[in-house]
Amino acid sequence: MLRPLLDDAARRAAEFLERQADRPVRPDPDAVKGLAAWDTPLPEGPTDPHEVLRLLDEIGSPATMAMGSPRFFGFVIGGALPVTVAANWLATAWDQNTGLFAATPGTSELERISLGWLIDLLGLPQGCGAGFVTGATVANFTALAAARHAVLERAG
Repeated sequence: MLRPLLDDAARRAAEFLERQADRPVRPDPDAVKGLAAWDTPLPEGPTDPHEVLRLLDEIGSPATMAMGSPRFFGFVIGGALPVTVAANWLATAWDQNTGLFAATPGTSELERISLGWLIDLLGLPQGCGAGFVTGATVANFTALAAARHAVLERAG
């Protein structure tokens, strides 16, 4: 069951990406209305995984903005490349919660190297610390805490 399911997902994703350059950038208005098909009562039991993929693809794909299209000039969002999609799939399959090297040495090492590259790229001094956060909320909170610390340090 695992391989056919992942093959189905890969096929659907590849077909979606291959259509990006040729389809309208905006979501199809009828497809957006068709999203109502997802609004069903909670199922009594499990749904077949292939059916879940089918519903996501057939109902959801036409209702998406083609952000990966070369004709999308909206906000600075999107930008998935085939290698980033594939790497994301692999990282999702790894299912790691990177926090401690002992528990997740592979992803911890990738994080350490990536942070070193970012420090170099941004021209920050050697020995500078950095870290990845879980999302925008924690990023904003961390930035405010760092700014508060700097202001209080300057004020003595």
